Formats: sequence, structure tokens, C-alpha cells
Amino acid sequence: MLRPSRALIALAALLLTVGCRSGAQPGKVIILGLDGMDPRAVDLLMSEGKLPSFARMRQEGAYGRLESSEPMLSPILWTTIATGKLPTEHGIGHFVTVNQQTGEQLPVTSQMRRVKALWNVLSEHDRKVGVVGWWATWPAESVNGAIVSDHTLYHFLLEKSRLKEQGGKTYPPDLENEIAPLIRAPEDLTAEEVAPFVHVPPEDLARPFTFENDLSHFKWALAAADSHRRIGLHLWDRLRPDALFVYVEGTDSVAHLFGHLFRAHGLSGELAEQQKRYGDAVEQMYVHADGIVRDFMNALDDDTTLIVLSDHGFELGALQDDPSKTRDMRRVSEKFHHRQGILYLYGKNVRRRAVIETPALVDIAPTVLALVGLAPAEDMPGRVLEEAVDVTRRPAVTTYETGTAVARGNRSDSSVDPAILQRLQSLGYVNTRSTTGERNLAAVHFQAGRYEQAAKAYAALLSESPKDGSLRTSLAGALGALGKYDEALAELGKAIELEPLNPEAYHNRAVIHERRGEREQAIRDYRTAVRYNPQYAPSRQALKRLTGSEAVFEPRTDPERLAAALADRASEDARRGDYAAAMKKLDEAERIAPRFVLVQQYRANVAYLKGDRQAAIAALEKALAVEPDNALYKSNLERLQKEAREASADDSSTKPRPDAPANARRDRRSNTAALTPPPAPPP
Repeated sequence: MLRPSRALIALAALLLTVGCRSGAQPGKVIILGLDGMDPRAVDLLMSEGKLPSFARMRQEGAYGRLESSEPMLSPILWTTIATGKLPTEHGIGHFVTVNQQTGEQLPVTSQMRRVKALWNVLSEHDRKVGVVGWWATWPAESVNGAIVSDHTLYHFLLEKSRLKEQGGKTYPPDLENEIAPLIRAPEDLTAEEVAPFVHVPPEDLARPFTFENDLSHFKWALAAADSHRRIGLHLWDRLRPDALFVYVEGTDSVAHLFGHLFRAHGLSGELAEQQKRYGDAVEQMYVHADGIVRDFMNALDDDTTLIVLSDHGFELGALQDDPSKTRDMRRVSEKFHHRQGILYLYGKNVRRRAVIETPALVDIAPTVLALVGLAPAEDMPGRVLEEAVDVTRRPAVTTYETGTAVARGNRSDSSVDPAILQRLQSLGYVNTRSTTGERNLAAVHFQAGRYEQAAKAYAALLSESPKDGSLRTSLAGALGALGKYDEALAELGKAIELEPLNPEAYHNRAVIHERRGEREQAIRDYRTAVRYNPQYAPSRQALKRLTGSEAVFEPRTDPERLAAALADRASEDARRGDYAAAMKKLDEAERIAPRFVLVQQYRANVAYLKGDRQAAIAALEKALAVEPDNALYKSNLERLQKEAREASADDSSTKPRPDAPANARRDRRSNTAALTPPPAPPP
């Protein structure tokens, strides 16, 4: 075999080096957003050979895990990506806002964004843009190019009389007719297309559409992903924009619906049945996303960079502490979002096999500007990812927030289609608690250490909602961070009176006790917080630091210790769906320690899951006989007794509703301002 000389090897290496840096000339860029795609799942499936497009980008491009930020809600994060500004600057704080005239909740719109997005900046600098499906782009803005807004795909749910009212779906307006053949509705999907994802009988696929049905919602996510792919490729082929932004939500929606089933082992009962039907959905959606990436890679020319990213990751395969939360398979809100998303760069000016060090959401906008030949702005807190791309370094401009942009901030429109709210409600993003962005923006101030601003923001919100215990808890958090402990304790007392099941309030009160050296009072309140929300990490961590254990129940005798161990094993059985095994262990635990209250709490939960409401009521009554002041037991007993009365009035209702578990808790990542406990004393 002929071997190349060392000189030839050196020359080849030099040519490769020059080739990867050939370019500091600006070019075009495609930004493909895959919502909620988790880097750990990508790595796993890539190692199994199931994601060849991602593997190619890893081998030939640059890669990093994109650091997200709190609150991890898609409209906030994708607007941060599109603007390069923090939420307190861009003003998008939630999925919805409140119409100040009518009080109704409305999805956020482009008019509520306070700063320019990249498509505004690029348009003003003679670059052509295309935008497909990006969050908060309705009504579509006037740009140098085209926008297909995030409201476009709901057309199949609107009556014809409403279609004309829903203007602004695209820019220019006549683009709506041009892309109409590219849009797919859920009913357009064939059985063959759906078969790799879900395994259901034909009659299930034929049922009428509703976002409240898991299968319908999945079909919407798949049809929307395919529609955005087709529209994005069409705009790229026709317009050849300098920057194309394409958003795909399916990876996140399917994870919310079925993520608990991903590679989960040992499931039983109803969870095992779910897994038979939907256990492949998340994995196949990742494979589908890999195919979308492949299509855009194939569409690239030598003058274009492809950026593929997600706004956050997802805790896949994680079962609920309360199994009733997965009875209808909707895992509520952002609780299962993970702090790291994906970031891949491929194509022109990308450094081969580069590893990107801790990239952040705010770094994307400066990097896109650099790739198309524009300077970053001083009022963008991010950086150009120079370890990933070879671009000409340009002095930063002061700001792009000048020129002819439309006046922004706090505008709303009451003609928003209610179907959009229905979809958000079906994923748990909209509830009866105030979900306005102002609450989240106040939380951002708190998390950034701007406690004075946070306190003012919470006080202003409280003036509008004085009976909101969560707001009082957050105000107390800000006051406590400022050292105003007496004022904070007064607010916490009111918060607990308004909302007895308020773990954040007990936590904040515990922190103040601990800062004052009142250790026993602190431990008591930390334990109460965990009693009312066993997944509340700040209090669990504080308990472990102070007592060496996260346990909130204190077995005092050997029988109680054995009963506690059995109850914990029963809890694991219930999480896997094996309610019969769980109840058998709880029967034994109750025989051993009949007055150990933990056993009755777990018994109420498992009885509820089995559909035995009366047994759940009986267990809660026994628990209250031991702890008559327990607000959780009181609340759940009242809930179940009300259900029982309603069921007796309606013979068709023979089982508990899945939306009211016996151990009811707010299943969400809280945006309440939680105080940080003082540091542990040195050993």
C-alpha cells in the first residue's frame, strides 16, 4: 500500500485548516428551532445510530449545550433568542397576558414585544428575512421578506366567518394563499405516517379533533411540524433570504404528552397500557426532527450556515410523584423542563468539531448578526460564539433600538382565536391563577438580585390582586432578601392564611427563622413545606443540611420505621402503576403501625388511583384524627367529599375525575420568589 509522505500530510492538514477558516466573509444563515429537544436524549439516540443528521453535524460542525434561563417558558425563551435581550428588556413574560379592558387572558403577540427582533434589525439593514412559526409573531410585522406567524396553523379550527377576522397571519398578506397548500391539518395525516409514533386502532385515529384528547394533540404537533418544515423550505427556495427562522414545537409537545413513557421500565397497570400505545412517540419525534434537520442540510449552499437549537431540555422517562397526573398524560407546565438545550452549527464559517463553552440564549442573536456581516450591539448582553464560527470581528454598535420600528409594549388584541388558549390549557400552561407576564418579569428581577425592583413589582401586582397568597409570598421573599424580616413575616402570615397549602410561604418563613438563629422553628416550617409538596427542592435541601435527612415524617418506634419503609416501597409501586402491590404493602404497614399518619396519606392516594373514593375518604379521615390541623388532608378530604356528593347526583360518574388527585398539589415549577437559606456554618 502506498503511503503519503509527511510533506503531503502536512500540506493536506494546512489545506484543511485554511478550508475551515476560509471564510470570514459574511453569508446567509438558517436558524432551526426545535422546542424542548433534550441534549441527553439526542446523545443517547445518536449513539444508537438513530439520528444520522445530528451525528453529521457533530462530526463536521460545532456543538454545545445551550444554557437556558428561568422561567423556562417557550414564548419568553424564543423571544430572548430572537432579540438577544433579557425578558425584563423584551417584555414577554408568559404564554398569555391580560386584556386590561376586558380582563380576559390572551396569548402574547408581536405587539407586546418592547424591542426589535433580529428580523426587524436585518430588514432595516437591507437583509432579506423569512420567519416561520416563531413564538409571538402574530400579527405579522412588515419586514424585508416574509413572516408566517405563530397563528397560521390554527386555520382548520376556525369557522369561515372567523377566518377574515384573523388577519395578520402572514406578511405580506397574500403569502397566506401561497402557503395554504403546504399546511397540513391533523386529519390530513395518514395511518401510515402516524404508525411509527403511536399504536392505536383506526377508530381512535378517526375521532373528531380536540386539544383535550392526547392523540388529537399529538396529531396536531406532527402536522404542525411537517407544515413548518414545508413552509420553511419553500421560503428558502423562493426568497433565498439572508436569514431564515423556522420553529418546530413537536419535540416539546410530544414530550409533555408522553415523555414519562420514554425508555421507562417496570411500568404496570394503566401506565403499562399507555406505554404500549404511546411509548415510541418521543423517540420517533426525535427521529422525525432529525429528518427535518437533514432536509435543511440538503438545502444549504456553500454560502450558508445552519444553526439548530432548542430553548431548553426535558426530563424524559421521569414518572410523576403523583401517578394521577399521568392518567391523562399531560405533565403540567414547565416542571419537567431541563436547564440545558441543544446547539449545533454547521456549514459556512463553522469551525469543524468545535466545542462551544457554555453558550447562552442571549449569545445566539450576536452570533447571527456576525454571520450575516453586522456588528453586535452593546445593549445585547450576549457574545459572538467565536470558538464556533470564523467571522470578522466588528466593533459593537451602541444599539439597534432606533429607526422606524413600530411603537411597542403592552398592546393586545381581543380577536385572538380561543383555540390557541385551548391548546395552552391542555398542556397546563394556563390556569386560574394569574399567569400574566408581569409576575414572571418580577421573578426575573428577584433571581438577578434586583430585590428593590422585585419588591416594587410584587407590591404593584398585589394592589390589583390583594388576595393572592403566592404574590404575598413573593413580596415577602423580596423583603426578606432586603433584610426587612418583620415586614416579610407579616406578609407570610397573610399568605398562609389565604393559601394554607403554600409550600413557598413556609419555606420563606423557615429561611427567616434560620437567619435569626431559630433552628427548631426553621426545621418545622421546612418540613411543613415538604409535607405539602414533597418535590419542593429548596426545603428538602435545607432539611438535609440541618438534620442530615430530607424526611418529614419522624418514625419514633421500630414499628413506625418499618411502616415508613413499607410506605416508601408502596409509593414506588404506585408511581409505576402497580396499585395492587402498593395497597398490599400499605395494608401491612397499617397493621404494624395503625396510627402512623404517613401510611394513611399514601393509602388515600392509592385508593383514589384505584377508583375507590370511599376508601380514600376513610384514609384521610384517619389521618386527620392523628393530625387535625393538617391543611393538606383537610383540603383533599373536602375535595373528595364534594366529588362523592356530585357522583351521587350523577349515576354516570362512578370513578373519581383524573384532574383532582387525593394528594392534590400545584404541579408546576414555581415562579414564586423563594429565599435562599444562609450558608452552612464551617465545620
